[in-house]
Amino acid sequence: MNTSPRPDDNATPVAAILYMVVTYILFTFLDSSSKYLVLAGIAPLFIAWVRFAGHVVLVLVLFRGWQSVSRFRPASLPAHVLRGLFLAGSTVFNILALRYLQLAETTSIYFFGPMVITALAGPMLGEWAGWRRWLAIFAGFIGVLVITRPGVGVFGIGHLFALCSMLSNCFYVIMTRRLSATETPESLVLFAALAPAALLLPTLPFSVTLPTDAWHWFILLMLGFFGGVSHWCLIQAYRQATATSLAPYPYLQMIWMIAFGWFIFDQFPDNWTLAGAGIIVASGLYIIHREHRLRVRNQAGPGAETEVVAKKL
Repeated sequence: MNTSPRPDDNATPVAAILYMVVTYILFTFLDSSSKYLVLAGIAPLFIAWVRFAGHVVLVLVLFRGWQSVSRFRPASLPAHVLRGLFLAGSTVFNILALRYLQLAETTSIYFFGPMVITALAGPMLGEWAGWRRWLAIFAGFIGVLVITRPGVGVFGIGHLFALCSMLSNCFYVIMTRRLSATETPESLVLFAALAPAALLLPTLPFSVTLPTDAWHWFILLMLGFFGGVSHWCLIQAYRQATATSLAPYPYLQMIWMIAFGWFIFDQFPDNWTLAGAGIIVASGLYIIHREHRLRVRNQAGPGAETEVVAKKL
């Protein structure tokens, strides 16, 4: 009898954890740099375009795109363009939000995304959530309300931009999940940057505001590096471990965001933001736990009784 553990039962490789940590540190650099540039007067659309254009160049270099063009050939170009439109919207709205909000605030609202994806996965992907996960989604929404506090003079345009960014990213993730069945990983990584860069290109004549000194040029050009390398590290992490085992690690970004906001912008989140972030993180971790339980039960045996129990999770 074979008693060797399944991949889901194995301990998460240290290398995969390190890749995830590096990924979200680089994401924090990306957001911090974008906030620094937009506060310096650089147009958000131009910042986003440079970020994606640099990402395209870096992806082609890292994957040696000139050696095997077929790896990057899309099976459905319109779907890639739609996915790129969602990512472009997420990035531009996020940069606009960073002009008004602290790093920790935008990240807290962004963390509500997995709960929205869980809710949307039912009608869009046929992956319906049970009542316990719906309660977690509702709790996460309460966390968002704690942060934004509508009706008490706190909710502003920055919070609206952050919510739009989060929703755009949710549709981007759902599109990625649908395309992953028919597209190559290389095409998904390339077009995640190429499509937004092409879509934002017509806005350049109206949005170009060039930096006036070498330091701002350096930060601007580093955006592509932060974006490209972070996505490469994310791919490496998922090659070595399951999505479920790595799901909690993105929440570590809250630590980096608070630290960067404090050291770079002299901003520390208030108690309301910390409380709301705590509710959202706890809700997200609970959903991860329930989805893991569902996956384990399905692996144990897809009998009729098991299916009934699974739908109640």
